[in-house]
Amino acid sequence: MQKYILIFLASFAFLFACEPNAPEEDPKLPILGNRDFDGTDTIYHQIPDFAFVNQDSQIVTNATFASKMYVADFFFTSCPTICPKVKKQMLRLYENYENQDSLIFASFTVDPKRDTVGKLHQYANNLDVDTEKWHFLTGEKEELYGIADDHFSIAKEDPNAPGGFDHSGRLILVDENRYVRAFCDGTDAMAVDRFMLDIEKLLAEMRGEL
Repeated sequence: MQKYILIFLASFAFLFACEPNAPEEDPKLPILGNRDFDGTDTIYHQIPDFAFVNQDSQIVTNATFASKMYVADFFFTSCPTICPKVKKQMLRLYENYENQDSLIFASFTVDPKRDTVGKLHQYANNLDVDTEKWHFLTGEKEELYGIADDHFSIAKEDPNAPGGFDHSGRLILVDENRYVRAFCDGTDAMAVDRFMLDIEKLLAEMRGEL
C-alpha cells in the first residue's frame, strides 16, 4: 500500500511540474528588506530622506535621484584593502552605463573626517568621471553610518580593522522608488557580471518591458 501511495505522490508532482499554467518565476527583481502589512498594502523598506555634500560642494538629496536608479557603495579614500578593488568594479559599471541617463552612481565615504570635499574632488578627478553621473558624498558621520544601514551595508569605526574602519564591499542597486533591488560583492568581478544582469532587468522594468 505504501508503495502505491509513493507512486501516486510522484505522479502528482510530475503532473504539477508539467502543468502549462503553473506560475513562473517573476522576471522582475525582488524588493529586498523587511516588509510590513498595514491591512491593505504591503509596505516595503525604502531609503529614507537624506542630504549630503558631493565632491563639487553641491547638496545631494533624494531629489537628485528622482526618476533614476542608482548604484551605491561605501568606501574611504585611504582604504588599504578592498576599496581599490571595489572602485575598479564601480568604474567598470560606470564606463558600461556612462550614456544610460536612467542610471547614476553614489559613493558614500565612511571617513568624513579625512574625506573632505576637496579630497573627494581630487579622488573623482583621478578617476576622470562625470560629476553629474557619479556623486562622491560626505556629511555627518552618524548620518552616513545610518544611511549605510538603510542600504544593508556596513560602515563603522573599528581600530582593529585595516585603515580604522569596518565597511562592506557591497554594490547596492536602488530603484527610482528608493527600494533596494539587488546587491553584490564588489570585490568579485564575476559577481559584478551577474549584478550587471540585475541592472539590465531593472532598466527593462523602468521601460515597462517587464
